[in-house]
Formats: sequence, structure tokens, C-alpha cells
Amino acid sequence: MPGTTPAPLGAAARADVVVVGAGPAGSSAAWWLARAGLDVVVLEKAAFPREKVCGDGLTPRGVKALDDMGVDTSGWVRHAGLRVHGGGRVVEVDWPRLTHWPHHSLVCRRSELDARLADHARAAGARVHTEVTVTEPLLDEAGRVAGVRFTAGPDREPGLVTARLVVSAEGVSGRLAKALGLARREDRPLGVAVRRYVESPRSSDRYLDISFDLAPGGPTAESMPGYGWIFGMGDGTANVGFGLLDTRRAEGGDHRAVLRRWLDTFPAEDRLGEEHAVTPLRGAGLPMALHRQPAYTRGLLLTGDAAGTVNPFNGEGISYAMETGRMAAETAAEALAAPAGLGRERVLRRYPERLKEAYGRHHRLGVGFLALLRRPDVVRFATAHGLPRPALVDAALRLMGNLSDGRDGDAVDRAIAVLTRLAPAV
Repeated sequence: MPGTTPAPLGAAARADVVVVGAGPAGSSAAWWLARAGLDVVVLEKAAFPREKVCGDGLTPRGVKALDDMGVDTSGWVRHAGLRVHGGGRVVEVDWPRLTHWPHHSLVCRRSELDARLADHARAAGARVHTEVTVTEPLLDEAGRVAGVRFTAGPDREPGLVTARLVVSAEGVSGRLAKALGLARREDRPLGVAVRRYVESPRSSDRYLDISFDLAPGGPTAESMPGYGWIFGMGDGTANVGFGLLDTRRAEGGDHRAVLRRWLDTFPAEDRLGEEHAVTPLRGAGLPMALHRQPAYTRGLLLTGDAAGTVNPFNGEGISYAMETGRMAAETAAEALAAPAGLGRERVLRRYPERLKEAYGRHHRLGVGFLALLRRPDVVRFATAHGLPRPALVDAALRLMGNLSDGRDGDAVDRAIAVLTRLAPAV
């Protein structure tokens, strides 16, 4: 029954779909698959709660994805918008009020969020198994993915699950994708983020802090293209971090040093420095711009970080993980409802095009934005002259956050729609 503990996997099991990874992408895929009436097994290598390097912020795009799944977010910490630091100025800007998107953001520690989403998928009927490490794909005689091999428990007992389709939500490592020869594209940006939690009076705040002024004199070559953040968690702590959005353009700087110098620019009473840390500083990669293609091949669909769906404009990944989890689930459900053979394969092969249609042009604009953001002089000029103009800040927030009502919206939304349509897809 939904919500109950699944039976042990044993040495061999069967399912309609195997989902590898129970982060936001995997749990979203599992929830939508289960809701479609499919038998879905989720294999997660860690035990919950587990640590995950992240800013913990859920933009209005992420809030909508949670709402679409019926996730109860009552009591979660809400924020009205962003407090943007740049060019020596500080401006508070509310999230845009749009028809298609909520106008608030949320924060939730990933250690809590991922566990909640996995439970949500389990309650829908997915069989979620933790501490199970997938080692390789199981291939049939034609070389098509027909399941996965795994090891489970402290004794690493081997086993396998056969399935009609497999969804990889493994993250940037993408073991299954690599086994099928799907390497990460080196011409696409790969960012890096570092963060820690600190005990700070800035824990309770209506706004999320985003800063391009990462040193007393403003941005530097080693800190660009990037930004720092302070996200109040509402529990006496704040998540503080720095994201370098394209390591191809890095000058070999020390990301920890960038974070330290930036936090030193705040008053001591804000208690943001390392001496107030309650966790170590940790880092993780940010795979962007659909960097692993195709997102479907031979019975395997890629979602979230495994497909490289992080937004190049701002490093946001949770929203797109949940969205692509849903897209993969909808594609799988449609495909498995069709007769086996060419008809089913045609449905599956449309999945990469669906991702490109949803994100490809926006990501192309984001890659171009990173090229401009690399130049500290451009960042100083843009923030100094742009932040005092609320209309420009609102338009930039919509574009960077991929928040727009499109051609159904106002003049700003229609302009963004035209700009996006003119950009070639990545």
C-alpha cells in the first residue's frame, strides 16, 4: 500500500521503471510515475537524512513544482524577494507578480527537502529503497538498458532490478550515462558552489541576499562569473556561500578565499564568518546548459543534474530537477502505454527535444550572460547603473530566473519571449 515500507529488493526484482537517485529529480519522476499507475522502484545510495551542498533556496519556479505535486509546504520559511548587492548599492526587489508563477520563494535544507520528497513519492506508491548503490546498467542482447545492477546494505549484497525503462537522477556523476558513452560536453559551463551554515541573527529575513560585490572594491577576475548568497533558514542559522558559474573561465582562484573576503565586508554583529560556522565548508559542481546529450538513449532517460539542467544565469537547479523529473515520467508513461517497438521508441526520442524546447534557448542566453559576467568592469557598470532603476531590475530578475508569463504577459514578458525565441538552442 502507498506509504508503507517496501519489501526488500532481494537478489532480483522487477518494475515498470527504475529511478536511480532520490533527490528532487528522482523523487519527482517517481511521484509522477506512480500517479500514472506505473510500478516504480527508486534506488538511492544514501540513507536519509543526507547532506547535499546547495543554497537551499526554492525560487517561485521551484515553489510551483512543489505545488504541482501537492507537497505540503505550510510552515516553511518564505521570502518576498531578493536583496541585491552590486556597484556599491543595495536594492530590495520583490519577486514579480505573474499569472503563471507564485510570487514568493521558500527555503528548506536539502537534508530535509530530499527526505520529504522521497516520502512523498513513497506515499504515492513508489517503492523507495535507500543504501542501494547502482553499479551498472543491465543490457539486453540488443544493447538496450533493461534494468540495473546494484549492491545493497553494509555487506554490499549484489542484485539486479529489471525494468522496461530506467531514469537516471544520479546527479553530475551520471554513472549510467557514462556507461552508455554519454560524456559531459566540455564546451558547456560547469560551475562550482561552496557553502556552510552559520549561527546568525540574519536567520530571519524577508529577503534572500545576492551579492556581486565580493570584495571591498567590487567583483574581481577570480570571483567572476559568480555571486555570493546569504539565505536565512529561519531556525537561527543562515546558509552562506559563493557560486562560480563557469569554471572554464576561472583564473585558478581559491573559492574559499573569495567567500571569506566577501563575508569580511559585513558587520561583525551579523556573525557570518567561519568562527560562527555550525557545519564545515562543502562544495559541489553545477552542471549547466544541457551538458550531457542526448537525454534519452537505449532505454535510459536523464533528468536534473544528470542531464545538466542547472540554469546558467543563476545556478538554480532544484526547480529544473523537479520539472525534468516530471517530463521524464510523462514521457515514460506515454511510451509504455504504446506498443513495444518503433512507436514506443518515437515517443522516447522526443524527450531530448522537449528539454531543448523548454530550456535550450534560455540556456543559450545564459551562456552569453556568463561571458559578460566574466568581466568585472561590466558587472560594476551594470550594477551601479542598473540597480537604481526598478524596472530594469524587475526585467533582469524575470529573465535570469526564467520567470515570465510569455506572450500572455505584459510588455516585459513579451520582450523576453521575443529575445528567447530569437536565441538558438544549446
